Amino acid sequence: MKKIAYIEIDTHAEIAQAFMDIMHDSSEFSVDYYFSKKIKDLVQENGETVFLSDSSMILEQLKLKKYDLIIIGTVHRYFNTFHALVRKYNASVIVHNINFSKASKGALMKSIFKGDLVYRLKLWWKEGLFYSSKVYRNTKKLWVLDEEISSEKYQFLPLFYNKYFENQTKDSFTVVIPGGVSQKRRDYHHVFKTIEHLKTEEKWEFIFLGKAKDNELKQLERLSKKLPENVSIQYFSDRVSNDDFEKGMQKADVLWCPIQQKTEFFSREEVYGLTKMTGNLGDAVKYGKTAVFPKDYPSKLEFIVPEKENIIEQFKALKNTRFDFQKNYSRKSVLKKLEDALSAIISI
Repeated sequence: MKKIAYIEIDTHAEIAQAFMDIMHDSSEFSVDYYFSKKIKDLVQENGETVFLSDSSMILEQLKLKKYDLIIIGTVHRYFNTFHALVRKYNASVIVHNINFSKASKGALMKSIFKGDLVYRLKLWWKEGLFYSSKVYRNTKKLWVLDEEISSEKYQFLPLFYNKYFENQTKDSFTVVIPGGVSQKRRDYHHVFKTIEHLKTEEKWEFIFLGKAKDNELKQLERLSKKLPENVSIQYFSDRVSNDDFEKGMQKADVLWCPIQQKTEFFSREEVYGLTKMTGNLGDAVKYGKTAVFPKDYPSKLEFIVPEKENIIEQFKALKNTRFDFQKNYSRKSVLKKLEDALSAIISI
């Protein structure tokens, strides 16, 4: 049995959770997980071997065991530590922002002064920011989690499988908008306007399944007071718990994902569907839901539907549309693809 170390000491707990879930049944690999306290507190363990770690401990911890492959879940900080790691071990990195991974030292220097100055100076002085491109360049394999943005350089790492495939039948319509409620990431002005002008006798519920704050929270509070009895919204002013997220997603008739085409990471432009994956893709697969995306989102996947002008009528039509997620995204088939991908890099 091959041994893997999966490291997440930064931010993407949901990806670490997805890896834990799918690899739980693997008979070909055993995995040790190295998590920061923040990540460990967010994931749900199910008998896995989990070690508490951080950037000051991880290199010493890895000396104690022999691994066939190391997977680093996020390289958005601790660049000096990860640079030492990828030079010494058979390591691979999951890439979340392709343009950032290719940024030159000069481009990074310019970005330092474009926002969050104190934090970015810390990355420069203490965490080896200028090693960033060397980490991505020297690692044995770069992974992406969206097959449609994969290439020879950025290989697809299949993690997301269809866990829930029994849809509830009910009279009302439930539309779920998953993700943190921020205008920077999704066009919530469009969503609020659509709900506010909805004219219907039917019962509709819109669930904003992510933390809302600042201006977006105020807009939601105002909107909730304006709506008729048959139209309701649910939103959260705190971090959404795993239980609330699961309940909301399973309740959905359709997902509404009005993502902004362009976003920024470290003041570098990233484009959803081209250089960056949206987590809504994994949500749709996991919960077996058709998802409505902006019409300019570049996807050939059948369950990703381009938004039409009359989106309410589109939601009605999609309520009874069923996509067979089990055909391509069953747990068994995704695990086999994942094991094949991992075996291929170990054998190089």
